[in-house]
Amino acid sequence: MATNVVLVNEEFDVVGTRPIRPDGNDKVTGRARYSADMTLPRLLQGKILRSPHAHARIKSIDVSKALALPGVKAVVT
Repeated sequence: MATNVVLVNEEFDVVGTRPIRPDGNDKVTGRARYSADMTLPRLLQGKILRSPHAHARIKSIDVSKALALPGVKAVVT
């Protein structure tokens, strides 16, 4: 059985205000760092390649050309 919870209005003192955003300046000036912008030691990138054919049955996958590319560490199928 569900129960109702009554919250007091004082708990919602953010609505209708202009909160201070300490990271706002960095975001609008381009100084903010996001995880996509960072390079870490030993970091690997991933790529998903989808079939253009819905519900197709895959008989085999030849990954030899992908593995021959510089920097490729593994191909997961």
